[in-house]
Amino acid sequence: MLIGVISDTHIPERAQNIPEIVFDIFKDVDLILHAGDLVSLSVKKQLETINPTICVQGNIDRYMGLKLPERKKLNLEGIEIGLTHGEVYPRGDTQQLRYIGLEMGVKVLITGHTHWSFIKKLPDMLLLNPGSPTVPRLSDPSVMIIEIDDGKLDASIVKIGDPICKALNFKKDQ
Repeated sequence: MLIGVISDTHIPERAQNIPEIVFDIFKDVDLILHAGDLVSLSVKKQLETINPTICVQGNIDRYMGLKLPERKKLNLEGIEIGLTHGEVYPRGDTQQLRYIGLEMGVKVLITGHTHWSFIKKLPDMLLLNPGSPTVPRLSDPSVMIIEIDDGKLDASIVKIGDPICKALNFKKDQ
């Protein structure tokens, strides 16, 4: 199973649209997960032109009145995965994110909110954040690809500002 992960698109509040390269990167995925701060449901509709898309509510979504779940627990090919925006302060605090994952009863927690990407392996949990493809903070614009095969999960950060990524029109094995 191939999963595209995106977060913090902030459309149209801070950005006009999802970069076209994201659609190329996600073209072969089976599922798309959005970790909040869509700001407009048009983002979900655009992503659903590729494949089914599951979204959770971010802090800005709440202010905009979007009715999305705050958290979603998924069992994908036997792996318990949590999806939430991850509103903790300081942003990206691994201890607080771990507690959210423990509350959800998951081994993998996908969050957004930081606008920078990370993959952090803790002793009892994997924390994933795709960053933001439209309004990154002190980092390159990015999304994430997750591959689940035979009960094993492999996550890769795709920096969409990378000229190599653009020149090659992104291929999963690169």
